[in-house]
Amino acid sequence: MARGGGKSGSLKDKLDGNELDLSLCGLSEVPVRELAALPKATVLDLSCNSLVSLPSDFCSLTHLVKLDLSKNRLQQLPVDFGRLVSLQHLDLLNNRLVTLPVSFAQLKLSLHHSPVEILSRLLGTPSSLLVFHSFYSWENQNLKWLDLKDNPLDPVLAKVAGDCLDEKQCKQAAVRVLQHMKVIQSEQDRERQRKLQAEREMEKKREAEQRAREAQERELRKREKAEEKERRRREYDAQRAAKQEMEKKTKKETVQSRKLASSSRPPQPARHKHSWSRSVLRALLLVLLCILCTLAVCKLTELQHQPLCVSVNTLYEDVVAAVQNHKTLQNMLQQNSQQ
Repeated sequence: MARGGGKSGSLKDKLDGNELDLSLCGLSEVPVRELAALPKATVLDLSCNSLVSLPSDFCSLTHLVKLDLSKNRLQQLPVDFGRLVSLQHLDLLNNRLVTLPVSFAQLKLSLHHSPVEILSRLLGTPSSLLVFHSFYSWENQNLKWLDLKDNPLDPVLAKVAGDCLDEKQCKQAAVRVLQHMKVIQSEQDRERQRKLQAEREMEKKREAEQRAREAQERELRKREKAEEKERRRREYDAQRAAKQEMEKKTKKETVQSRKLASSSRPPQPARHKHSWSRSVLRALLLVLLCILCTLAVCKLTELQHQPLCVSVNTLYEDVVAAVQNHKTLQNMLQQNSQQ
C-alpha cells in the first residue's frame, strides 16, 4: 500500500507501540484484502470518502479496535457487522443509515447495572427520578464509544442513541444502542423460535393429517375389499341357488316324464309274460323242427335201419295212429252232437 499525504487515494499510517493506525482517503470501495494483510492495523480511518456500502468480507477484519466511517454515504452496514468483536470505538457520523444490523448486538456488551436502571429503561422513566444508584462495569464490554449523529435513523433507534456531544454521551450511546439491539435480537430469536415452533407444529399437523388420510384410505380400501368379497359371495350363492333350482326342476321334469312314459306303456309284468310265452313257443317250434328233421333222416336216409331210427320210426307210427284214432273219435262226437 502506498504511503503519503493528500486526499486522493492516499494513505497515512502511524506506528503507535505495537499498533498501526491507518487513514485512507479518496476511496469509493474498501481494499479489504490489503487491510487483512495488516493484522496490526487496529485503528482504521475511512472518514470523508464516498463509500456507499461496505463489502461483506469487511467483517473479516476482526482485529479492528477503532473504526471511523464518518462523513460517507453509507446506507447500511453489512449483515455480519457483529463479527468485529474487537471493536471498541465506532464513528458513524453523517451517513445515510436508517437501521443497524441485528448482529450489531454481538459486539459483546457485558453491562452490570442495578434493577432501577433496567426499570427506568423499560418504562422510559428518567433514572434521576428514582433515588437509586446505578453503576456500569466496562471491563467486559467491547464497544465503548458510538456516534450515530446526522443519520436519518429510525425514530426509535434515534431516541435510544441520543446525542454524542461529548465522551460521556458517546459512551452512553454505545451502551443504550447495544442494549436496544440485544432486545431486538432477543425478539427476533423468539420470533424465529416461534416460527420454527409453528412450522414444527404445522409439520406435525400435516403429518397427522397425512396419517389420517392414509388411515382413511386404508379403511376405504378395506371396506371396498370387504364389499367386493361380499358381492362375490352373493353372486356365488345366487349362482349356486340357481343351479340347485335348475337341478331340482330338471329332476322334477325327469320324474314327470318318467311317470307319463310309464302311464302310456302297458304294465311291465304282462310284457314279461308275453315275452316268456314267445320264448316257450319258440322252444317248442325248435323241438318240433328237430323231431321233424330226425324223422326225415330216419325215413329217407340209409340210417333208417339203425336202432335209434327204428325206435323213432316206431314212435312216429304210434303217434300217427293215435292222432287218426283221435280224429275218428272227434268225427263221431260231432255226428252225435248234430243228431
